[in-house]
Amino acid sequence: MGCCSGRCALLFLCSFQLVTALERQVFDFLGYQWAPILATFVHIVMVILGLLGTIQYRPRYVVVYAVWEAVWVTWNVFIICFYLEVGGLSKDSKLLTFNLSPHRSWWREHGPGCLHDEPEAGLGPLDGQALVAGVGCALEHGYTEALHSALQILLALVGFVCACCVVSVFTEEEDSFDFIGGFDPFPRYHVSEKPSNLLLKQVYVPA
Repeated sequence: MGCCSGRCALLFLCSFQLVTALERQVFDFLGYQWAPILATFVHIVMVILGLLGTIQYRPRYVVVYAVWEAVWVTWNVFIICFYLEVGGLSKDSKLLTFNLSPHRSWWREHGPGCLHDEPEAGLGPLDGQALVAGVGCALEHGYTEALHSALQILLALVGFVCACCVVSVFTEEEDSFDFIGGFDPFPRYHVSEKPSNLLLKQVYVPA
């Protein structure tokens, strides 16, 4: 099969997903957000699996990628609810750090236009908290994280649709190839022709 539109779209989409996932992973590491770090790592592995499945014509890999995209959408919906404090969630809780560090989102202190209120000399962060949140940010960190997750949801939905199309095309091609005997190294009509040719030669051998 040549580079059909669905396959090319999935290849491009997986490449773009890798770029956005790596960017998100960097900022999660900077903020010590361990739960998002683990989730994004699994996402990177699954996207690579989908990329390889698309390149090597392996529909099972693409199916695994499609299933993961549904899980990834669910995770990012939770992240949006967490940072927008929907359903009793609090963005100031230590849920995403597994209660291992007092850090928050990196964007909380380094968002666009944020100014820092540095603590006085000789005084560390109070109550084990991280650096003081930025002041005067152009975009509050909860909205920044929510926008990141919204982008991931959009890419995941498009990826799911493209993956389903690619799996359908791969399956149709495998079925048509089996129908014409493409995987049979010795087709029946070749086997039946050779004995008949040998018999004819034996009959007409001059005495």
